[in-house]
Amino acid sequence: MKKEWISVKEKLPPDKVVVETKIDDEKGTRNEGMLYHNGNLWFLPDGSMYVYYVPTHWR
Repeated sequence: MKKEWISVKEKLPPDKVVVETKIDDEKGTRNEGMLYHNGNLWFLPDGSMYVYYVPTHWR
């Protein structure tokens, strides 16, 4: 059983911990993937680059 999604407006994940993320808004669900948060940016799990969007949810 997977955990419930948490809104990034409510709580951010711990820095540098890889979590499952997605964008879920009026346009639907998209950009699902594994990322980690560090400062104001979201990075791929290997740290090779950051993404040009901010997820709305994580778990």
